[in-house]
Amino acid sequence: MTTVKYKTNIHCGSCIKSVTPALNNLDNVDLWKVDLEHDDKILEVTLDDEDKNSVIEAVKSVGFEIEEI
Repeated sequence: MTTVKYKTNIHCGSCIKSVTPALNNLDNVDLWKVDLEHDDKILEVTLDDEDKNSVIEAVKSVGFEIEEI
């Protein structure tokens, strides 16, 4: 397992509701959470593999900004 952190613009509960289906549909994602209190709105994801780009593509597909940190 690999834990990866991303800087995002996911800033509220409605945003989380929007990204939930995209992240939950990824086969390689075990767990994910967003730290809404952090200035960079950190998305922390535990992956089964090394495919970090699948998370980036999923989050961008629902209209949010994301970059690995």
